[in-house]
Amino acid sequence: MSPQTETKAGVGFQAGVKDYKLTYYTPEYETKDTDILAEFRVSPQPGVPPEEAGAAVAAESSTGTWTTVWTDGLTSLDRYKGRCYHIEPVAGEDNQWICYVAYPLDLFEEGSVTNMFTSIVGKVFGFKALRALRLEDLRIPPTYSKTFQ
Repeated sequence: MSPQTETKAGVGFQAGVKDYKLTYYTPEYETKDTDILAEFRVSPQPGVPPEEAGAAVAAESSTGTWTTVWTDGLTSLDRYKGRCYHIEPVAGEDNQWICYVAYPLDLFEEGSVTNMFTSIVGKVFGFKALRALRLEDLRIPPTYSKTFQ
């Protein structure tokens, strides 16, 4: 396996074609006023680095599960993907991290709380790279809130 696609994960988790952190961990990202910001408490599986765990949450709750089709050339992944932009250890806890994820508004249907929560907290909670995951905080920008009736 090439170094680019090699996973550092231990037993119980095997990454796909390449590590999520190569696409979804973006510490240089500056959040926008229009981003939906989520704060997750993450406990990775043994051998899974926190950057990979945070990136996996961002990927699996946004575009990481999208099927590749020929029209992908017409759509910019950067416009829709979630980004894990900051990670910090939880004080006093072993192997627990706070992962901050930004989601662009274009990812979500206007006026649909169901669509937003299905993406952010849907199937990602059963993800094998994580021992535990909890949504700690969520900031919904006024731009999106105003679309609700």
